[in-house]
Amino acid sequence: MKKEFLKLEDITAYRIVSELGDYVWEIVSKWDWFSKRTLGSQFVDATDSIAGNIAEGFGSYHKKDKQKFYYNARGSVYESAHWCKKSYKRKLITKEENEYIMDGLRKLPKEINTFIKITGNLKI
Repeated sequence: MKKEFLKLEDITAYRIVSELGDYVWEIVSKWDWFSKRTLGSQFVDATDSIAGNIAEGFGSYHKKDKQKFYYNARGSVYESAHWCKKSYKRKLITKEENEYIMDGLRKLPKEINTFIKITGNLKI
């Protein structure tokens, strides 16, 4: 019997934010230079940081290291929400784009918290 291992792509939060990061990139890449430089790069970096931290935590061996990266990912969710709200307020994204991004971001803290808890219960 072959033993199955969890893959990074099996993590719901990672799948959600990977797609969301590409969505944000597509939007921001069309902005004017000033908007990209000031707000856009922050927005893209924050959103990509969520997936990056989940991936880095997943690849870490020690529980505390894993959890630290997952906590960082959760913080980046709130940073991304901040930049999304600013983008909408400054009329850089549409109402529909704002709602789509915020809906995705709202799913993440619970998913990440669950992963932090599961990681804490691992027997490593």
